[in-house]
Amino acid sequence: MLGRLNHVALAVPDLAAAVAAYRNTLGAEVTAPQALPEHGVTVVFVNVGNTKVELLEPLGEGSPIAAFLEKNPSGGMHHLCYEVDDILAARDQLKAAGARVLGDGNPRIGAHGKPVLFLHPKDFFGTLIELEQS
Repeated sequence: MLGRLNHVALAVPDLAAAVAAYRNTLGAEVTAPQALPEHGVTVVFVNVGNTKVELLEPLGEGSPIAAFLEKNPSGGMHHLCYEVDDILAARDQLKAAGARVLGDGNPRIGAHGKPVLFLHPKDFFGTLIELEQS
């Protein structure tokens, strides 16, 4: 079911500072910021060759990243994103195995313009998992 690791997402309290650190200190290629109001975040992607690092900053009052940063004010790893060939088949297989899909269970369009779903971290040893259709 799982394909390649698409990205590791890091919640950051200051996206501009995080971009500067990755671009200027680490010499990384960083995309332009992209606001995703339906997900409550502003994101950039850091290209690292074999995968990406997604930097997330809260956008709006109901942002899940704001709640994460309240518990982790310096930021930290928020989720892992894996690619799947068929997101609906993956969802159905996971639900049949007892995994909890967050939200209403229907995919939403993510930062790459592809359908995504999130899986409850308690079902995956404390790690929030995002699935993205490849």
